[in-house]
Amino acid sequence: MSEAKLPERVATAHPLRHVAIIMDGNGRWARARGLSRLAGHRAGVERVREVLDACREHGIDIVTLFAFSSENWQRPVEEVHGLMALFAAYLRRERNDLVRRGVSLKVVGGRSRFSPRLCRLIDRVEQATAAGGTRLNLAVDYGGRWDIVQAARRIAEQVCAGGLAPEDIDETVLERHLCLADVPAPDLCIRTAGEQRISNFLLWQFAYTEFCFADCHWPDFDGDAFRAAVAEYRGRQRRFGRSLPAEPSRCSGSG
Repeated sequence: MSEAKLPERVATAHPLRHVAIIMDGNGRWARARGLSRLAGHRAGVERVREVLDACREHGIDIVTLFAFSSENWQRPVEEVHGLMALFAAYLRRERNDLVRRGVSLKVVGGRSRFSPRLCRLIDRVEQATAAGGTRLNLAVDYGGRWDIVQAARRIAEQVCAGGLAPEDIDETVLERHLCLADVPAPDLCIRTAGEQRISNFLLWQFAYTEFCFADCHWPDFDGDAFRAAVAEYRGRQRRFGRSLPAEPSRCSGSG
């Protein structure tokens, strides 16, 4: 069922502004076709454009894609080098198209293990797309634990410098130092390939995020699959730890 067919009271009760996606299954998709893992990653990159189109269709203005985790550095050297080359090629190829589409690109995660050349390329594309109204976050060399640790380290530095008292540290202070501090937490996280785990992605931000697990591999995740995930999200009740309001009594009379 498409979002357009949903009752208005359901659609408006479930604002959907930020979607996070764990793009899983590229390697398995490639293996099933007798292709290299890198060929699977190339096929996965092609899906990003279609997902951005689907987000625009549903009025979603923030998308965060888990592209390369902190743990992915442990993969074979050839695969890591191929992924970094694919990342750089995506930035070069899509820069003008992102500008045309009004998409602002932000790469979140550590950059100390990137080459200086790749870091400069990231900076150029971020600057060129900065005016875009839709936000695309690419989490590259990112881990949820790393994100929290680097936030804690920055806060500790402020305490040591005398700019912050320990008793003033609360959730709001910590959130201000996370990588996605300037955007709201994801409303929905989609993970493909049938896996049902977070895999160290946005650990803090996922406190009340809804999850949808798609059975298809990421290279097969198209606009229709995205619409199905949105429809599933719209059918849920988000309580954020609160109780639902009591249903009005249907009994008649003063009983």
